[in-house]
Amino acid sequence: MKKIAKNGGFMAVEALVAVSIITVSILAAMAVTQKSVYVSRQALHATQVAFLLEEGAENARIARDDAWSNVAVLDTSEQIGIFSRTIVASSAKRDNTTEDISSAGTDDAGTKLITVTVSWLEGGATITKTLQFYIMDIFS
Repeated sequence: MKKIAKNGGFMAVEALVAVSIITVSILAAMAVTQKSVYVSRQALHATQVAFLLEEGAENARIARDDAWSNVAVLDTSEQIGIFSRTIVASSAKRDNTTEDISSAGTDDAGTKLITVTVSWLEGGATITKTLQFYIMDIFS
């Protein structure tokens, strides 16, 4: 009789170990799946943001092509799904000696600094991506 009791206790321990291993494996698989969904969503958002930044740059170029006066007053803000995009034109300065764009110098009426910013909420934090470039009045 003692021999049967020992085997029964040993089988209970084996069953407990097997159930524990299966439970840990399932929980690990669920964690990996959840992380992969999160990373996939981040990759999708990064791709969408890249397109929104480029589209904002194209909007500034189209405004310039229509009339330079459109660029001078360019200051737009719009909500596109979960994304908030702003396009702002600010003055550009040129060095009086070298005529290079610089932080100090004289305002260049034929050049503007365009800043396209896209922001969105991801995981409780606001993420912001910015594209800056200079645009010139090439038609005058």
